[in-house]
Amino acid sequence: MRFEGGRFRLLRNMLVGVAAAGLVGACSLPAPQPEVAAAVSEPGVGGSAKRLRILTEAQYLNTVAYVFGPDIRPVATFPPSQRTEGLIALGTSRGGVTTQQLELYQKAALTVSQMAVDPQHRAFLVPCKPASETAADRACATAFLKEKGRLLNRRPLTNDELNAFVNEAVASADGLKDFYAGLAIALEAMLVSPNVLFVTETSEPDPARPGKERLDAYSLATRLSLFLWNAVPDDGLLKAAETGELMTEKGRARQVERMLASVRLETGMRAFFDDMFGFDDFNALSKDATVYPKFTGQAMTDAREETIRTVVDHLVAQKKDYRDLYTTRSTFISPALAVIYGLTTPPNWTRYEFPEGSQRAGILTHISFLAVHSHPGRSSATLRGKALRELLLCQPVPRPPANVDFSAVENPKANLRTARDRVNAHLENPVCAGCHKITDPMGLALENFDGSGRYRETERGAAIDASGSLDGKAFTDVAGLGRAMHDHPALTSCLVKRAYSYGTGGPAQASDRPLLAYLDRRFAEEEYTLPGLLRAIALSQSFLHVDDSAPAAPAASAN
Repeated sequence: MRFEGGRFRLLRNMLVGVAAAGLVGACSLPAPQPEVAAAVSEPGVGGSAKRLRILTEAQYLNTVAYVFGPDIRPVATFPPSQRTEGLIALGTSRGGVTTQQLELYQKAALTVSQMAVDPQHRAFLVPCKPASETAADRACATAFLKEKGRLLNRRPLTNDELNAFVNEAVASADGLKDFYAGLAIALEAMLVSPNVLFVTETSEPDPARPGKERLDAYSLATRLSLFLWNAVPDDGLLKAAETGELMTEKGRARQVERMLASVRLETGMRAFFDDMFGFDDFNALSKDATVYPKFTGQAMTDAREETIRTVVDHLVAQKKDYRDLYTTRSTFISPALAVIYGLTTPPNWTRYEFPEGSQRAGILTHISFLAVHSHPGRSSATLRGKALRELLLCQPVPRPPANVDFSAVENPKANLRTARDRVNAHLENPVCAGCHKITDPMGLALENFDGSGRYRETERGAAIDASGSLDGKAFTDVAGLGRAMHDHPALTSCLVKRAYSYGTGGPAQASDRPLLAYLDRRFAEEEYTLPGLLRAIALSQSFLHVDDSAPAAPAASAN
C-alpha cells in the first residue's frame, strides 16, 4: 500500500517543486542586413541569457540509456514542444506542463526505477549488496542514490537532497520488507524531480569581467552536453566541472575536443539535424495509398533515416563540406526505399551512389524531403519552396491570407495539367503572387518527383519543365537547384544561426549579429566542416558568458 501511496506523493511533490522553481504560471524576404566588418578575433559581446527548459523526450531517453544502460528504455511519449525560430529544441522553454503530462513522466520513471533494481540489472547497477534483501540498508541505499543522483541531477546532490531520497528508500523498504522495492521508490522520486526534468541554468560572478556573470561550471557542462550529445554530462565532464578545469580556457578546450571525438557526437548531431530539417512532421505524415501504394509505413520510417544517416556520415564521420550535402550523389538505401527509387532491392541498409546524369543529387532529392513537403495525394512546388526558404536559408515565408482561393490548385482545369501550369494560374491572383514568387521558382525544380518522392518525367501526360531560379540564379533541373543552394551564402549562415541557437537554448538576438558574423567566418575558415563550427560555438565566450539584458524565454507553467 505504501508503494502506491509513495507514487501519489511523488506526483504531488513534483507539482510543488515545479511551482517553487518558478515554472507556474504584403510578402517579401527579410531585407539583407548590412555586412559586419571583418574582425581578427571574437567580438566582445555580452553573452546569452540563462535558460530554463525541460528535457526533450530524446534527451530524457538518452540520459536514461547513459546512466542505466541502453537496454533500460521506457516507452515514453512526451508531449511535443512548440517549434520556435525553426527549432523544436527552443520550444522546451515555452508552454505549459500539465498534471497529465507529469503523469507521463512518472510512468516513464516507474519503468526505469523498477528495471534498474530488478534481478537482471541490480548486480551491475547497484554498487553494493544490502545486508538483507528484506530490510532497509541505509549505507547501500546512500551509495546507489549518491552515484545515480550526481549523473541525473548533473551535479552532486546536497546533503539535504541525498538524505531526503535515502530516507524515502529506508522508510519504503521497512514498510514493504523489500530493500530493492524501497530503492526503486526513491529512484522514481529522483527521476521525476524538477532538478532532473528541468534544466535551470545558474550563474556566478565572472572573474575576468568585474560586475558581469558567467554560467557556473555545472550549467556550462550541461549546456555543452545537451548541445553536442543531446544528453546529460558524463562522468568526465562532471569531474571537469567539479575540479574547476572546465572553467579554464585550456580545460574547456580539452573537454570539447574529447566530446567531439566521442561516438556520442553522432547521437547529438542526429537530434540536431532531425530538428533543423523539421522531421517531426513525419509523425503526422500520411499518403493516399491509392495514389502512392509503394509509400509504405516502413518506407516512411526509412526515408527519415536515410537523410539523417547520410548527414551524419558526410559531416561527422567523413568531416566533409556542409554545402556538398546539396550536391552529393552518395546516400544509403534500404529495401523499402529501393522500391520507390526504382533500384535493385538490397538485403538491408547499404551505401549507394547515384550515377552521373541521374536526377538524384543532394539531400533535396531524398524521399524524406520530397514526401514530407507534399500533400497526401500530390506534390507541391509551394510547400517545397517554402521549406527551402525557411528550413535551410532561414528566410521566413508569411502565411497565406485567410481568403485565398485554392481552387486552381485543388480542382485544376483540364488544360492545367502540370504544377507549373497551375501555379502560373495561381499567380494571376495579385494576393498570392508576392509570396509564390519567392517559393515556387525553387519548388518547381523538384516537380520531376511526385508526392512520394518517386521520379517521373510527365504529369497527366504533359512533359514536366523543371527549370527554375533562386534569387537571380537560373537553372534547368534539380541538379542546378542543388548547386544554387550549395553556393547561396544564406545556406551556411542559416546553419550557423541554427546551431548557435540550439547550443545556447534560445533564439539568436539582434545583438548577436556580430558574433554570428564571426562564426560565419570561422565556419568558412574551417572549410565548412561541422566539427569546426561546433568547436567555434562551444569555445566562444558568448557560450559561457551571461547577458542579463538578453531576453529569456517565458517560463513553462504547471497547470
